Amino acid sequence: MSRALAAAIAALAVAACSSTPIADAPSAPQAAIAETAPPPPSRPAHPDLSGFWSLNRGKPVRDPALAAKLPADTVIVDDTGGPELPIGDYGGLKPKPEALAIAKAWKPADDMTLDKVCAPPSIIYALQGPFPIEIFQGTELIVMKLEYYDMVRIIFMNRAEHLPPEVPHTKVGDSIGRWEGDTLVVDTTHLLAATVTNNGLFHSDNARVVERFRLGADGKTLNATQEFEDPDTLENRGVRFITWTARAGDHVFPYECDPRFAENYNK
Repeated sequence: MSRALAAAIAALAVAACSSTPIADAPSAPQAAIAETAPPPPSRPAHPDLSGFWSLNRGKPVRDPALAAKLPADTVIVDDTGGPELPIGDYGGLKPKPEALAIAKAWKPADDMTLDKVCAPPSIIYALQGPFPIEIFQGTELIVMKLEYYDMVRIIFMNRAEHLPPEVPHTKVGDSIGRWEGDTLVVDTTHLLAATVTNNGLFHSDNARVVERFRLGADGKTLNATQEFEDPDTLENRGVRFITWTARAGDHVFPYECDPRFAENYNK
């Protein structure tokens, strides 16, 4: 090899070593990881109402956002929780003549029989009773367990229409739900006839209930309105305000109604 050729080869080698390096391309595994990395978590579309909720013993919160949804002719029935209306007082509800006659003839002892004492009311009375509830929220269904009489409600979020009229009625009825912003709205039909105020006023199996559930600003309070109407027994519409407080880690207990309680009622 001539000295000139050797010098040329050496110069090329030096130039190659001194040139700016090119950034390494990601290896195949690194590229795959980058392509499959999960997106950052997004905020849930709706509030999560899941958990154990204990009924507030004091006056329920009258959430202005919920109150604004009430029709102007709706009367507030103020008997939520432990207190009950005295006989003859229906909280501003106006019973139709036949319903009023039944209410006036009613006596507490009428319900204290072996066959009636453990009969659950419908959700119109049961939801505001002094017992907790537990909510399990999904996308297609929301399940609500009431400690009162071990009642279980299924709220169908995947239906827009109620069941046909001939479908049997129950004490929890047929509930379909939807979200209006941060508020869960539940519409219920197919209720069996039962008490409204536990003092002789009953609703028929044509009653309809609209409930709205909304978290308080602290996320630890659940406020609700329960509107109800019944063309067969009531001249006007009623509503109850209801408030619960979250209690983490707790669960509803079995109600375990004992009909023998009726035997000791008048002793």
